[in-house]
Amino acid sequence: MTRFTFACTGVRADAHAAGPTLVFRLRITAAGEERVHALALRCQIRIEPARRGYGPAEAEGLADLFGERSRWGTTLQPVQFAQVALMVPGFTGETETDLVVPCTYDMDIAASRYFSALEEGEAPLLMLFSGTAFVGAGGFRVEPVPWDREASYRMPVAVWREMVEQHFPGCGWLRLPRETMAELLAFRSRHALASWETTVRALLDAAAAPQPLPAPPGPLRLGGVRPDVTERTPT
Repeated sequence: MTRFTFACTGVRADAHAAGPTLVFRLRITAAGEERVHALALRCQIRIEPARRGYGPAEAEGLADLFGERSRWGTTLQPVQFAQVALMVPGFTGETETDLVVPCTYDMDIAASRYFSALEEGEAPLLMLFSGTAFVGAGGFRVEPVPWDREASYRMPVAVWREMVEQHFPGCGWLRLPRETMAELLAFRSRHALASWETTVRALLDAAAAPQPLPAPPGPLRLGGVRPDVTERTPT
């Protein structure tokens, strides 16, 4: 059976994609000189958070994912990033190809929250490969790509930030239920607000505005007698 090894040699943000997309460069090596007609690969990419250190601000940003830093010995578990299918054209010996990974800036997704919390440095990734190989000199035979094929890669955080900035320049992304969106739209229409930014800002300003003090209570009556009037005892 042909022995395959995989390595990731780089990553870039795809500036021409319709949505946020990372393109990883893979190097695939097949032992021996036998022709590989094609590879049908499945690639699972996961984040290995325990393989790097974190500053105080990063730790605060990751608290929702992993809890307090004192618990990280047990909570700093791998995070699923992506699962991608890839067809690799024929080659002999070694080839390089692009692995295109569509991404999201949805902050409800654990991987997005992890990447967004990092301020600098690299994000440790592990790529796990499996699939089917079509190999042979004259005709071809079908072989599995074993499940133990993997490649480690440390993705620069700057590449993630560049990708997000290409599609959401200076902005964040928020997902809301349809009912909440309908209420926001109704609020925006009632107040003739020009954009979603002004709509949210109006709500934030209203929430931050000081509340009026309650009106003072009226004169206290005890048993029908005003407290400022002394009851006279008949003489």
